[in-house]
Amino acid sequence: MPRIEKVRKNYSSRARALFNPLTAAIEQSGVTPNQLTVLGLLLALVAGVLIWYGYFIVAAIVFTVGGLMDMLDGALARLSEKVTPLGAFIDSTFDRLGEGIILTAIALYYADAGNLWVVGAAFATMIGSFLVSYTRARAEALGLECKVGLMTRVERLVLLGIGLLLQGFGVLEVVIYILAVLTAVTVVQRVLHVRRQFLKTANQSGGSKP
Repeated sequence: MPRIEKVRKNYSSRARALFNPLTAAIEQSGVTPNQLTVLGLLLALVAGVLIWYGYFIVAAIVFTVGGLMDMLDGALARLSEKVTPLGAFIDSTFDRLGEGIILTAIALYYADAGNLWVVGAAFATMIGSFLVSYTRARAEALGLECKVGLMTRVERLVLLGIGLLLQGFGVLEVVIYILAVLTAVTVVQRVLHVRRQFLKTANQSGGSKP
């Protein structure tokens, strides 16, 4: 698991460095982080409508641009020194909403096609993705660290983008099944990770007693 976290940290830092010039240009234009956050949600809504009607390649492009907005809003907030608790709250909330819109649209598309297995997997993925975020938020509220897991938001977005782009080859259905399983695995990983931290704290407290 530490190796996975190291790889994730490396590609995240490289991605941020790659888009630093774009972030600086946006900062100079006067666009605010919250505006990017709202734009990302609107693009997710547009992508959701496109998915529902089966325009997957266009949806993949819109979805990718929306994901870029999601990445740039935080970078812009740090660059412009506009990081606020309210902005972070809105960003996280809109992220969950946008992901829910995409997965609901996928479920609706496959419901129209009569493929209820994929519908069920899409909703299982949605529940799992919300729990992945919730377990981290709840753990951090308790003063614990909880960033472990195979399928964090970045990995989910990348897989969804690939699935949408290659839907003509039937890839999206496979991606949804993979996401359903791996988001559940990630929830379990985070629960066990938090449990280990509690047990470690309890053992240290017990060991410090005279």
